[in-house]
Amino acid sequence: MGSHRKLGFKSDHRVAMLRNMTADLIMYGRIRTTVTRAKELRRVAERIITLGKRGDLHARRQALAYLYDKEAVYKLFEEVAPKYKDRNGGYTRILRLGPRRGDGAEMAIIELV
Repeated sequence: MGSHRKLGFKSDHRVAMLRNMTADLIMYGRIRTTVTRAKELRRVAERIITLGKRGDLHARRQALAYLYDKEAVYKLFEEVAPKYKDRNGGYTRILRLGPRRGDGAEMAIIELV
């Protein structure tokens, strides 16, 4: 994956969080999180949706290897990816919400376009 934000986690925790967030984004269409997490999630989600657009067996297996959630992979290939067949990237949108009340962290909504 190259360079990335550490987000204050050890690598295995960070990867697990991004996998879960990607599955949730596919399942629900939008997620409320911090801006930095949203920016990092965008990189992963765009790659996974591109796999869904390929639509072949190898791409499906690669998506399953990353996501672990069979329902999310099914929805990705059957519902989400076909919507973007004529679009070259830019499948997500980040909307800033302002600071979180407890700690002042910048919040955002990341959603599928």
